[in-house]
Order: sequence, then C-alpha cells, then structure tokens
Amino acid sequence: MTRQDPMTEPSQAGRAALWMIGAIVSFSAMAVAGRALSSNLDTFEMMTYRSIIGVVIVTTVAVLRGKTGEITTRDLPRHALRNIAHFAGQNLWFFSLTLIPLAQVFALEFTSPLWVIVLAPFLLGERFTLRKLAVVLCGFLGILIVAQPGTAPISLGTVTAALAAICFALTGIFTKQLTRHNSVTCILFYLTTMQLVLGLVCSGYDGDIALPGMAEMPWILVIGLGGLTAHFCITTAMTLAPATVVLPIDFARLPVIAMVGMILYDEPLSLAVFFGAALIFGANYLNVVAERRRA
Repeated sequence: MTRQDPMTEPSQAGRAALWMIGAIVSFSAMAVAGRALSSNLDTFEMMTYRSIIGVVIVTTVAVLRGKTGEITTRDLPRHALRNIAHFAGQNLWFFSLTLIPLAQVFALEFTSPLWVIVLAPFLLGERFTLRKLAVVLCGFLGILIVAQPGTAPISLGTVTAALAAICFALTGIFTKQLTRHNSVTCILFYLTTMQLVLGLVCSGYDGDIALPGMAEMPWILVIGLGGLTAHFCITTAMTLAPATVVLPIDFARLPVIAMVGMILYDEPLSLAVFFGAALIFGANYLNVVAERRRA
C-alpha cells in the first residue's frame, strides 16, 4: 500500500475494519463465556482449560507450517515475566466480569495504553514528555469518571479491572522487547505453555481442579479460541491500516458490550462510563496521532 495509490488505501482500511469486527465479536464472546463459567469454574480453572486449547492450536500450526525451529530458549526469563503479567491480568479481567457491569470492565481495560506510557520510561528507556503527561492526566480523568469515587465506595471489581489494565500494559511492554529477537510462533508457544503450567499450579494448589461438564465445554471453547482469534484479528488489522484507523474501530467494543450487558444481564447504560471511556479513548488516540506525526 502506498500513498500514491488512492484506490488501495480505502480498500485496505475496509479490510482492517472487517478484521476489527472479528476482534470485537471475539472479546465480547469471551466476556459472556467468562460469566457463564464463573458459577462452576474459578478463573484459574478457566485459564487452565483455555491454555490447553491454545497449546494444541499453536503447536499444531507450528508443526504444519514447519516453524518449530523458531521456538528457542534464548529469552526464557523475559517470556516468564511476560506470561506472569498476562496470566495475572487475564485472571483479574475474568474476575472483574463477575463483579461489575461489562461496559465498566471494558472501559477500564482501555487504560492499558496509558499505563504503557507511564511504565515505558522505566522499562524501555523512553522519554516522558509533557505531551505524554497531558495524555496520562486526560486518561486518568476518564478513569475517575468511570469509577466515580465519592459517589459510592470503590468496588473490588473496579480495582481488579484497573489492575488488569496495568498487567496488560506490562504484557505489551515485555512483548515489544521479545519481538526484537523472537518470532510470533515462539512468543505464542511460551504464552500457552507457561500459562498452562501457571493455571495448573494455581487451580490445583488445593488439590481440587473442577472438571467441566458438557454444558461448560462450548463456553471453554469460546474462551480458548476467542483469545487467539481476537489478538490475531487486531494484529492483522494493524498490518492493513495505521493505528489511527484501527483504534476508533476497537473503541466500538464499548457500546457493543454495553448492549450485550443490557440485553443479557439487565445492566443499565451508564452515561458516566461512556463519557469517561471517551476521554480515555481520546487521550490514546491523540497520543497515537502525535507519535505518527513525530515519526
């Protein structure tokens, strides 16, 4: 795709939009599946079964495509840090789904890029500029509007959803470091295998791992496939169109999940959540635009 080809660029943007619709459907399906399973499985057990599916898929694809040689042990400590952060974030995310409205969970999840800005100077050596400070302050204002401190005690679900966003930010930073020397196949292999071990340890520490029944199996498949397809869709969309095109489409996750929450769980549509999320999104979007112009 080039700037000189006016016909190709809209076509690529349209394809990116279709991939992002796939990501939105995947994330929303995961949220519904997580709620459906929460009455019979804890979050550690969900992650264990999700990882089993992931290991099977990633290993099969790597073998069929002849990419097993890309799986190396050169960055095992960093792989471990990345997957501990992701495992913690995903468990906190699933736990939050059972405590607060779905729209609030997704709105707080959108703060993850803001935490990357805050943490990058310490972990990636990037400069923290006045512009980035303004972006973070705008995003933090959005968090306050979503959480509404003072109107009611801060709920456990709000805290866990915010912590999940921080864990996802750490995951993104460690992933960025890993991609310098590791293929996607290698990263996904350790993502699934390490998190399977973590899931087995955390869910089996009490000697009792609940086995899913036939009624739970479809939801487990949704969680297992949903995570992989969501991130595959986002990655593909990013290769087709710039982040300034992809980000606004990703933000559509919020009204979609808000409607899902209203229809399936009778959750009210909160204007405060939408307004706060709009501020969070605006801060992220302006930062992406500024970074693109600087580049």
